[in-house]
Amino acid sequence: MNKNCKILFVANIHKHFLAFHLPYIKWFQENGYEVHVAANDDSVIVPLVDKQWNICIERNPFSRNNVKAYRELKSIVEKEKYCLVTSHTAMGGVLARLASRKARKNFGLKVLYTVHGFHFFKGSPKSYWLLYYPMEKFLSRYTDAIITINQEDLELVKSHSFKNKATYIIPGIGFNADRLKKVNEDQKQALRVKNGYKQSDFIVIYVAEYIPRKNHGFIIDALPEITKKIPEIKVLFAGRGRDMELTMEYAKSKAVDQYIEFLGFRDDIGNLIALSDVGISASKQEGLGLNLAEEMYSGLPVVASKDRGHKEMIIHGENGFLFPQNDNIAFIEAIIYLYENPEKRKEMGKYAAESIRKFSLENSLTEMVKIYKRYLQQS
Repeated sequence: MNKNCKILFVANIHKHFLAFHLPYIKWFQENGYEVHVAANDDSVIVPLVDKQWNICIERNPFSRNNVKAYRELKSIVEKEKYCLVTSHTAMGGVLARLASRKARKNFGLKVLYTVHGFHFFKGSPKSYWLLYYPMEKFLSRYTDAIITINQEDLELVKSHSFKNKATYIIPGIGFNADRLKKVNEDQKQALRVKNGYKQSDFIVIYVAEYIPRKNHGFIIDALPEITKKIPEIKVLFAGRGRDMELTMEYAKSKAVDQYIEFLGFRDDIGNLIALSDVGISASKQEGLGLNLAEEMYSGLPVVASKDRGHKEMIIHGENGFLFPQNDNIAFIEAIIYLYENPEKRKEMGKYAAESIRKFSLENSLTEMVKIYKRYLQQS
């Protein structure tokens, strides 16, 4: 490997690197590589990197800004002569691969694309298949390797004759156990007292951004029926997002706002998970679902919508429950079952903590480094 070569990470926004890729950037730095990042939003500073390029990548594929972003990125790639480009997010992946075409031919640049969950998937709108599927299949010819984080996306690439040279699967991008806590019953109750909750509260936690895909309204709709059986339930919504106020208003209109804590952004997620009884997700689609992974690692059984990402982690009836998308009855029954069977809840939580270890940051980084080394040796 040439330790003097440069590496470029590309994504829609710089926050993506902060959320998911700092350990991977750190690995390159520790091994002598110069690391650059390119994304939108110059208000965010990405630590550890040698250079940060701020370019106007937009999520909307029809935005004119993406034409400008493509030209800027192409100029950067050809000027800096990177040996490896690792791209992430839908439009980050699109522009990185288009901008790298000439460099791949001229000086052997290797281009990786990590799929955090294709926009087209079983059950997704037909419009997604009409727009994103042809785009991804076309761009696969300019991709040395596509890296997936769930089996469904892996099989889709392999069965639909994508043109990339290789396809891999890794166990997600890894959850970081450093911010999590494993507590005994006494410690759990102490955390509850500290945070203003009662010992008798049945606490379920949903860590998610307030966006339509996360489907908070589904949980709100289920609460009137759940509270008939579990009047002491507390639902913790931790996260921020553009629809937070609308979600609060919707809960109030359904007369269930007294059962919900709208916590906003929190930097003590580990404590909140540790004092909870069950982790939940109603997401319409996930590439994997790191927040659930964190809850499972902390010893919580989980109740989650059935999708390609959740199916990777949850063994139905053993470390949690999967319910069909938008199936209120199945969701309600799972929550009530875990409430009424505390010993089973503990047993499932224990297995959840054991079974989720393969998705740890350590394992994910190990698998990703194998891929990095393979292509660095070829560049």
